[in-house]
Amino acid sequence: MKNWRNLKLNPVQYVRNKSLRWRIMLCIGIAIVMLAATIFMTMRFTTWSMQNLGDAYRSNSELTDFTQTLSSTEKSMENYVNYRTFESIDAFYNSRVKAENFYETLQDFPSRNEVAHKEYIVHQLTEAFLYYSNQAISARRANAEEEAAINYKYAMDSYNYLTSQILELNKLRLQQNATRYNENQNRITLTNMLSILFFLIFSVLIFFVLYFTITSIMEPLVEISEVSHKISKGDFDIPLFNRNSNDEIGNLCRAFDRMIISIREYIDTIWEKARIEADLKEKEVEMQSLYTDAQLRALQNQINPHFLFNTLNTGAQLAMMENADKTCYFMEQVADFFRYNIQQQSRTATIDEELGLIDNFVYIMKVRFGNRLEFTKEIPQGSFPQHIPSMTLQPLVENCIKHGLKKSKGKVRLCVEKTDEFIIISVSDNGDGMPENTRKAVFEAVASGTTRLAPEVLDKNSTHNGTGLISVFLRLQLEFHRNDLFDITDGENGKGTKFIIKVPNV
Repeated sequence: MKNWRNLKLNPVQYVRNKSLRWRIMLCIGIAIVMLAATIFMTMRFTTWSMQNLGDAYRSNSELTDFTQTLSSTEKSMENYVNYRTFESIDAFYNSRVKAENFYETLQDFPSRNEVAHKEYIVHQLTEAFLYYSNQAISARRANAEEEAAINYKYAMDSYNYLTSQILELNKLRLQQNATRYNENQNRITLTNMLSILFFLIFSVLIFFVLYFTITSIMEPLVEISEVSHKISKGDFDIPLFNRNSNDEIGNLCRAFDRMIISIREYIDTIWEKARIEADLKEKEVEMQSLYTDAQLRALQNQINPHFLFNTLNTGAQLAMMENADKTCYFMEQVADFFRYNIQQQSRTATIDEELGLIDNFVYIMKVRFGNRLEFTKEIPQGSFPQHIPSMTLQPLVENCIKHGLKKSKGKVRLCVEKTDEFIIISVSDNGDGMPENTRKAVFEAVASGTTRLAPEVLDKNSTHNGTGLISVFLRLQLEFHRNDLFDITDGENGKGTKFIIKVPNV
């Protein structure tokens, strides 16, 4: 009684309090009922139209059967009058019963309607024919030849006139049925249009029923989804659902409310602890920053001292062998190189500044090694203001020159490629390539934070200990806090070594 009272007062709220399964089944049931109503009404219209169409020509068919029955009666009478056989009189009485059953359905009184009046004439003539034929049969059975002949003549006259009247009646009925056929065609057309109309109406009703049902189900789910998205972003300052429905969504909303309240209480609980730990964390971060800065500066100052001596010796030899112009330009390049190194007190420089330093460095190396060194670069037009740790590219180029000059002619190639995410810089040589164990040892050293390779992977005949290369990778890792910005692969056509660094394009 309580549920029915609620349904009368607020049916929408009553439905919403039901479970989702119940509401979905109700929606499906309504759709099925509407669809069944559409099909039933279409079938009813179609059956009614087909029945009218069949009735239009049933009267002509019945009239044809009646004509055949009268013909059979006439032949039976004629055979009995002429031959007096038992089969003929038996056939006469059978045909006569059928004829009587039909003519009793015809109009039995005059009418102003042409078809009905014609039926009245056929009714009277049929009655006369059956009467005279029956009298002829009775007189023949009583051997009254003269009476039988007279009644036979009257019967045949009635039959002949009856046949012509039946043909006229059949023609009138055909005309009448043609009119009815056209009317039925119009009814069928109207029926089809009504069927389509009902189908469209019920389709629209089904659509709105489904739409409002699905909307009533999805609306709270969308709200729950939005709240979940805000919670995932850490936004707990959201209003509670406060949903009172007893369905699954209502239970879910209440569970979300309890969860939000619990999270807020938990945040309030740990907030005080966070304040206490904040001071300690700040000091720890400050100390870590100082340590990182010191580590970067220590790595920044690790430059190969042999380069200085080799450069000075080359400059002294050039001064002795040539005039002052080349020596002056050479010494200017050397001065620019060391000026950059000394003045670059900050730990970062732009890519453009690093590329300018490479030009100075390569010129010095070409003066030193002459035609043995071939250096090419591919740099797209435009500027590269992105910052990287200073002295990043020079150790890579120097490494490639050293390994490339082990051949008869050293070839070093520097490429810069710009993408939406990175500035990709690669330096490659045509040397013997870096062994896989050495390559692996370099990455292990970077991961562990050491600046030297393990002794077992070093070349005993070389003074190269990998410090410059590892320092470059370590400084990139410390600067950008990422370990995916550098790589070592094989050079062009699988020969030599290629160093790849990626600078975030920000």
